[in-house]
Amino acid sequence: MNHKVIRYILGCVLKIEAVFILVPCIVALAYRETEGLAYLATSGLCLAAGFLIGGKKPEKFVFYLREGCISTSLSWIFMSIFGCLPFIFTGEIPSFTDALFETVSGFTTTGASILSEVESLSMASNMWRSFSHWLGGMGVLVFLLAVVPLGGGSRINLMKAESPGPSVGKLVPRVAYTARILYVIYLGITVLEMIFLLIGGMSLYEAVATSFATAGTGGFGIKNDSIGGYSAYIQWVTTVFMILFGVNFNAYYYIIFKNIKKAFKMEEVRYYFLIIFIAIGIIACSIFKTTSGIEEALRQASFQVASIITTTGFSTVDFEAWSGTCKTVLVILMFVGACAGSTGGGIKVSRFIILIKTMIKELNSYIHPKSIKKIKIEGKPIDHEVVRSVNVYIITFVLIFVLSIFAISFNGYDLITNFTAVTATINNIGPGLELVGPSQNFGHFSVFSKYVLIFDMLAGRLELFPLLLLFHPSIWKGTISKKK
Repeated sequence: MNHKVIRYILGCVLKIEAVFILVPCIVALAYRETEGLAYLATSGLCLAAGFLIGGKKPEKFVFYLREGCISTSLSWIFMSIFGCLPFIFTGEIPSFTDALFETVSGFTTTGASILSEVESLSMASNMWRSFSHWLGGMGVLVFLLAVVPLGGGSRINLMKAESPGPSVGKLVPRVAYTARILYVIYLGITVLEMIFLLIGGMSLYEAVATSFATAGTGGFGIKNDSIGGYSAYIQWVTTVFMILFGVNFNAYYYIIFKNIKKAFKMEEVRYYFLIIFIAIGIIACSIFKTTSGIEEALRQASFQVASIITTTGFSTVDFEAWSGTCKTVLVILMFVGACAGSTGGGIKVSRFIILIKTMIKELNSYIHPKSIKKIKIEGKPIDHEVVRSVNVYIITFVLIFVLSIFAISFNGYDLITNFTAVTATINNIGPGLELVGPSQNFGHFSVFSKYVLIFDMLAGRLELFPLLLLFHPSIWKGTISKKK
């Protein structure tokens, strides 16, 4: 284990966070809020900790997937701990547990909140909540790869550890260029949404905060009613961009570099849109009689389907009042999630495609025992290692899911609340049903339950295994033996 490289990367991440925390400082300065001092102090602490932990760049800068996973997990934990300090310093969220929950929810783009009155927060704090979504959407370590010349080592291991999806590849030969391309696309679509929202009458502050939350598919709203109080135009714009940010970013790369046919041949993207259209049709037909017409029914259905499948978590209506069929569709979408290589959470469409094709293959093997057929996606055979990793991922996901529901059951809440609370956090969605519905929050859970849900949010965003590696005894054997 190359501990020096891990410490150096961790130090770099904290230095980057120190710079990013200046964004709410600028907002506080613009709106003459004293809360900006808390963010300025936190920025200083991050910078000092970054230099203290990181130290000098190690001469032997070589790391493998193990170091990449550990670096990623520790980076997200440290980012969240330092990122929650402004809420405590300002007194807006005085409890460390609550502040950490809110911050982890922001960075993991979950959007589950312990707050019942978000409009009482300062402009700086609400901007930090939304901006944390944007940072967590693409990943701070991907940003690190894009701007910091790390040099040496297998840097793709950092991207693999942080980027959501069953597999991560390079768009271009160099990892740094791949990271830059991803961030340019990410920033470009974010700015495009800001422009459309400004055209719709949003203020600059509202447009920036909403775009940040949409881009990261996070869902922290700056209004108590989320997006419900805005115009139909704003809701449609947000719907479209939520869906766009749930698409595999490789598709945008192909489109930009004139390989449009390859983008449309992406099987995962096609199924992603098919699932969306089917879900919208079912819900729109179900709620049509309770709305004022076809447009409202389609708008409400489209918005909530886009919000849930991309795991954004915005809401325009209290879907808790919808029929059992509608809520069932939404719960299914919570697990399906967006595409791999997007900013969305969930299990991912690509994994479900692989699972279904694996099931069909096994059924065919009963009929034709001697047949040898490989699972293919987009006409290309999938390596057995990928299929195995998907199967292991699902088993691990189910195990953590069941244990989490059991752990928070001691609160005494009903099964639907517990089930959807874990579903909403491990899939990085935000709202669930019953006591964690779109008009409710997570503030009523016990301290223990909040830490269970914090673990679920981090595990879901990091695709389970990078975080679980922290609990593997062999990871720390070298460190312990050296100390002895």
